[in-house]
Amino acid sequence: MQLTFTDYTFGAAVATALVLTAPEVLVATGDALTDGESLHAFLTEHGIGPGDRPATGTDLDEVRALRTRVRDVVAAPNEEAIVDGANQLLRVAHTVPFLGRHDGTWMWHLETAPESTLADDLAVVIGTGLLGTVASLGPNRFRSCESPSCNGIFVDTSRAGRRRFCMPQVCGNRVNVANFRARRRREQQDRPGTGPTDAG
Repeated sequence: MQLTFTDYTFGAAVATALVLTAPEVLVATGDALTDGESLHAFLTEHGIGPGDRPATGTDLDEVRALRTRVRDVVAAPNEEAIVDGANQLLRVAHTVPFLGRHDGTWMWHLETAPESTLADDLAVVIGTGLLGTVASLGPNRFRSCESPSCNGIFVDTSRAGRRRFCMPQVCGNRVNVANFRARRRREQQDRPGTGPTDAG
């Protein structure tokens, strides 16, 4: 596989997406990667062409193992541990960097060994994304979800760097609803005749 290394945010987004398929995050629905078909759908959704061959059970096992390693890297306690873990992801696939033309412009590329597995190739995409994030944005962009009911973690590559939730549309909405209900309860308790001291 050849990867044009032009934008680290792509690999960082794939890292987050992969970690968020885990059953410890998707408690209600369970593991999102259950078979070769779901793995193929994940790769296609994130613009990683798995090639003509279908994803096998071995691929699934290896990608699930990679998912655990990626979570460990994103959740690592310090910058050195993040970088060391991400570098290890690149070494697995015997990655070779080279300069090549892309749309008429010289760009860095990464190429994995011909015998590399689907999980190895995915590790390269993710490893470059994580390293690029540390180099460009710093280790404080590796975060745990702020929802108290979520075990998700993520890499924030947004321009403002204010992302708080692993899945804003899910976890963010859940927290907003909980906060709204709590405010409503407080308002009702503060109204004359409804507080505990007015109950009689």
